[in-house]
Amino acid sequence: MTAPTPRRALLTVALAAAAATAVPTGGRVAAAAGRRTPDTAPEAPEAGDASEAPEASVATGPTVDNRFWYAHAHWLAGVHQGTTTVGGARPGLEIATPAGRKAYTDPHTDRTATWEYATWTSPVHPSTVPATEIIASWNAHTPAGTWIQTEVRATYTDGARTPWYVMARWASGDTDIRRTSVDGQSDGRSTVWTDTLAVDAPAAASGLRFTGWQLRLTLHRKPGAGAGPTVRLAGAMASDVPDRRTVAASAPSGRAHELKVPRYSQEVHAGRYPQYDNGGEAWCSPTSSQMVVEYWGAKPDPAALTWVDRRYSDPQVCHAARSTYDAAYKGCGNWPFNAAYAATYPGLAGVVTRLTSLADLETLIRVGIPVITSQSFLKEELTGAGYGTAGHLMTVIGFTAAGDVIANDPNSPDNTRVRRVYARRQWENVWLRTKRLNAAGKPASGSGGICYLYVPVRPDAARTAALRAVGVL
Repeated sequence: MTAPTPRRALLTVALAAAAATAVPTGGRVAAAAGRRTPDTAPEAPEAGDASEAPEASVATGPTVDNRFWYAHAHWLAGVHQGTTTVGGARPGLEIATPAGRKAYTDPHTDRTATWEYATWTSPVHPSTVPATEIIASWNAHTPAGTWIQTEVRATYTDGARTPWYVMARWASGDTDIRRTSVDGQSDGRSTVWTDTLAVDAPAAASGLRFTGWQLRLTLHRKPGAGAGPTVRLAGAMASDVPDRRTVAASAPSGRAHELKVPRYSQEVHAGRYPQYDNGGEAWCSPTSSQMVVEYWGAKPDPAALTWVDRRYSDPQVCHAARSTYDAAYKGCGNWPFNAAYAATYPGLAGVVTRLTSLADLETLIRVGIPVITSQSFLKEELTGAGYGTAGHLMTVIGFTAAGDVIANDPNSPDNTRVRRVYARRQWENVWLRTKRLNAAGKPASGSGGICYLYVPVRPDAARTAALRAVGVL
C-alpha cells in the first residue's frame, strides 16, 4: 500500500522550505491522521532534534485544557445571528430566522449552490494552558439539505488574534456537500493542518502560544427549508505537550479489567472502496470508531448500508469509512470527523482530546469507557504488533493485573485476531511521546496522547466522575 504522507510530515516539509531555521519540535501536529501509515513514509528531519531534545521529559504543570458547550445555558451564553437554542433531553443550536443567504462552490465537486445560514459565536475561552495546538470537536444532526461550518479564532500571548480559521465544513452524509477540512490557512504565525490549528514556531525565543480561543458555528440549509441542522456539542481541546522521546512511567493500578468491545479488522476490507483512502488497509480510524459505537449498543440503520456490496462482511465498517472521509485530506483519519460520526448515533457524544498517562486510561476503563488512541512506532518498539507505523489508531479495552494494555488492534488479519496484549511500558511510550526516530533513522513525531472519547450523552455518576478526573468535563 502507498499511503498519503502523514500531516506532520507535511508540516515539517513546509516549514523547512519556508525558513532555514529549525522547524517546530515536540510533535505539535501529530504523526498521522489516525490511519495505519507505514513507517517508511517520508518525514523531514527537524534541525537540532537529535542533540537538543531531552531523552525524557516530565510535564511540570497542566498540558491540556478542554472546553465544550452542550448545555442549554452554554448555548444561551453565545452571540446568536439567526440561531436559537432548543431544549429537551439534549439541548442544541438550530436556525430560527436565517441571517442571510450565500453561495458555496464545493471544491471537490465544482457544484455551486445557495444556502440559508445562521451563526453562533461562543464566548472567548481563556485557556488554562498556554497552548501550541487547538483541535475542535462538534456533534451535530445534519439531515439531507443541511451542513455546518466550524471555525476557530485564537488569541496569542501578545494579545493579537488570528483570523477566523475554518476547521471543517461537515455533514453526516456526502450528497449535498463533500465533508472537508481546509488546509493552507495561515497568518504567518499559526497554520491549520487538516484538523489541527498549530503555532508555527512554538520553540522560538518568543515563546508564542495561544492564550484563549473562541468558536464560530455557521448552520446551513436549503432556502425555504422548514428544518435545518442541530448542533448538540461544540468546543475544543488546547494543549502544549512538552518535547519528549521518553515519558515517565505511570504506576499500574494492579487491577485487571476488560471491556467486551466488538472486534473488527480493517484488513478484512483491503481493496474495498478505494475511493475512500485506498480501501480498508487504511481504515484503522473508522474501524476503531465502529467498534466503540457498537460497544455502546448503536448500529447504522440497514437502509444506510444498501450501497455496500452484499458480498462484503461487516458492511458497517465500510459505512464508517465513507462517513468519516475527508475529501481534502483524502483519508478517513480526520480526528474530529470520527468523533462527529460517533455522535450521529442517538445517545452518544464524541470528542477529541489528549490524556496524560495510562493512569488516565485506567480511570476510564474501570467505569466502562473504552478509549481510541493514536500512536506511532517501529516494529521493534511494540512487541507483538508485527508492524511499524507512522500513525495508527487502536482501541484500548482493558488492562491485565500487571498493568499491560489490552487493545483491539484493527491492523489484524481477521476479526478473531484483533484482541492483543501489549507491554505497558512500550505502549505508554509510543502513545505519549512527541518525538521519535522513524524506520530511516530520521526524526519524526508522535501524537502526544491523542485519543477519541465516545460516551453516553447522559453518563452515570461514576462515568461523570471519571471524565472529570481526566479533565474532559
